[in-house]
Amino acid sequence: MRGPKHFEHSVRKGIKLADYERELGADAQALRVLFPAGPARLWGSTPAAPKKSEKTTALAGRRVGDEVLFYADKKFVARARILGLFRNRALAKAIWGVDENGRTWEHMMALGDVDEFGVPAEPLLERLGIPVPLRSLTLVGADRRHRFLDMVNPSESARAARPEPSPDVEAGTVPRKEDVLRALSALKTHVKDRRPSRHKPITLLWAIGRLATERGRERNRLVEWQTFREEVGPLLRDFGHPDSRVTPEYPFWHLRSSGLWDVEGIDTQGTAPTPSRLTAAGASAGFSKDAARVLRRSLARAEAIGLICSRHLPDVDREALLERVGLSGYASASGDLPGREGSATRRLRTSFRPDRDSRLVERIKEMYAHACQVCGSRVETMYSHYSEAAHIRGLGGPHLGPDQLSNLLCLCPNHHVEFDRLAIYIDEDWTVRRNSTGAVEYQLKRHAEHVIEQDHVRYHRALCGRR
Repeated sequence: MRGPKHFEHSVRKGIKLADYERELGADAQALRVLFPAGPARLWGSTPAAPKKSEKTTALAGRRVGDEVLFYADKKFVARARILGLFRNRALAKAIWGVDENGRTWEHMMALGDVDEFGVPAEPLLERLGIPVPLRSLTLVGADRRHRFLDMVNPSESARAARPEPSPDVEAGTVPRKEDVLRALSALKTHVKDRRPSRHKPITLLWAIGRLATERGRERNRLVEWQTFREEVGPLLRDFGHPDSRVTPEYPFWHLRSSGLWDVEGIDTQGTAPTPSRLTAAGASAGFSKDAARVLRRSLARAEAIGLICSRHLPDVDREALLERVGLSGYASASGDLPGREGSATRRLRTSFRPDRDSRLVERIKEMYAHACQVCGSRVETMYSHYSEAAHIRGLGGPHLGPDQLSNLLCLCPNHHVEFDRLAIYIDEDWTVRRNSTGAVEYQLKRHAEHVIEQDHVRYHRALCGRR
């Protein structure tokens, strides 16, 4: 039972870095970059035997951006992407102890969002050519995900069958991303002079921002009215319509009609309470448990943010608003890059997130002979041509995309900026469209040797508020 216990402790719940200050050592700064506010999701492996084995190969071949599948009871029960790799015996021992041979799980991985499900392992292992049953560490690189993506993208029925439900999901409930996105799309807002109020969508972005940080874990899922008023009121003043009244009590109470929102501590029957009644009752409000669980998943969160901004707040300064609610990385495809001082700065170098691979940059440019994959133009210089390598799912947080050829495009400077700032997107048929109108602009050029990961394109499309 050691594996499930470790999974519950350091992956599902995550650990507080502050509890392990002494053991973090040289890895402290890089871990804080990856997990600036929320719990750190960590996993580890014991050292392999000196002789060459599958485990030895797996430990040596791991890369940031690889996919980790968790195995239990002949099923794959969860997956996550590697954000960082490091070796820290003291930290591993403090988190998990030691096994019967005195070894600890010192080959450690920092993980991104964890998706739990229940998928029979045998068909997938056979498809990947891995012996059944699985007896040792096996990591599958992100460049091989297209071989089994359909088998580990579980249906809702498969999710319902997972062995252990997450602690913040009530027994028998299965939160569905489609239901949440449908509710956000159909959000009813007060309309005055043919202008929909911005109060509800602004509040929803604020609440999503809380979920993306430690403040948003289950114990603070619901926010007391006093805190809500202090934090949401200024947002409504600064980003609502100039002539709108600042009434945070309105979204606090009326978001219940969305089906995504709970109000507790006060009788919800009858007329809307006054601010003084909310204060006296100690009322609190926030996303329902099901909605919160869905919105903690990276793709669902990106889709929700893009949908709210595009559908309900098209005339609001998206970059300024998202920065205020703690979601600044979602304003661009590149995301928040640590140490960023301007658009030209690409990465803070750490042992966790290495600088972009210059060999991949040159390879994508040579593959297309510096021709933009969007418009086909080649920017001429005195001695050669110029193009830019653009990551589809950005390397910066919160996207944390992999630095791989399947996540790269060769673009001219203009279309690089438009792609990064979400002015254009790529649809399911590889057509490049203008985000503001949906109008067709170009057909994406694709080289026969350039396999683009559709998951990354789908993620970028979600940031644009497109599905």
